[in-house]
Amino acid sequence: MHWRQFLFLFTGRISRLQYWGFVAVITPAWLIAAIVDSKNGYEFLRGPFAVCVIFLLLWPSLAVQAKRWHDRDMSAWWILIHFIPLVGPIGALIVNGFLRGTNGRNKYGPDPLEQS
Repeated sequence: MHWRQFLFLFTGRISRLQYWGFVAVITPAWLIAAIVDSKNGYEFLRGPFAVCVIFLLLWPSLAVQAKRWHDRDMSAWWILIHFIPLVGPIGALIVNGFLRGTNGRNKYGPDPLEQS
């Protein structure tokens, strides 16, 4: 999968490894932004640097998560589960980060683990 499709399109499927790779890249970016802003007296993730990083990473984060839901043969609308306090984000993390996707092809595309 080309990086532009990976980061910006809501179609296709990705594996858990690809998902965790993305998480491993964006988490330090958010933390660095939060630390820089906290050193300048802003609350956690509410300073200007953190807000800019969040806005820059919002679309790619949604696109990557949509592809993980697709890998589970579920609609990307499941992203909305994040709006359920506490339970939603934890549930999304479990489903997207730890549960294997559908074996073989599903309505969202071929199995990412079977592609060379």
